[in-house]
Amino acid sequence: MDCMGGFVVTLLYGLPRATADLDVLLIAPGEQRAPLLELGVRGGALHRKYKIYLDFVSVARVPEDYEDRLIEMFPGAYRHLQICALDPYDLALSKLERNIQRDRDDVKYLAQFVPLDLKILAERYEKELRWQLGNPQREDLTLRLWTEMIEETRGGTAGHVKE
Repeated sequence: MDCMGGFVVTLLYGLPRATADLDVLLIAPGEQRAPLLELGVRGGALHRKYKIYLDFVSVARVPEDYEDRLIEMFPGAYRHLQICALDPYDLALSKLERNIQRDRDDVKYLAQFVPLDLKILAERYEKELRWQLGNPQREDLTLRLWTEMIEETRGGTAGHVKE
């Protein structure tokens, strides 16, 4: 399973925030998707037992080559299951379009905890994500605002956004 979202930020990167859903981008092999989602659906057997449910995210925009950078979350813990997470740059960029306060907080946390290199973030956005977006000009502005937010958090001086 290729995973993203608050579950990854919380368990892999240590953000102290509760989450009950596991956002899943890909379940392979494909024939395992339906049975796994049936078990893991909100209110399903796995949710009742472990208090977490699977949320299959079919419309998320993620950088093109994210699969090459996946991080196994629990290596060797399960015989028939491999849970992988987006790397921190891909994870941050996956939150760009929605851009709600929780997403901005997650990105700010990743920027400090990892810490994110803003040049790598911008390059990956330009090369692997921007072409996929419905409104790239809006997301360009969002990324500039995020960059300013991160620089301010780090104590630097952010440049002004051009309008």
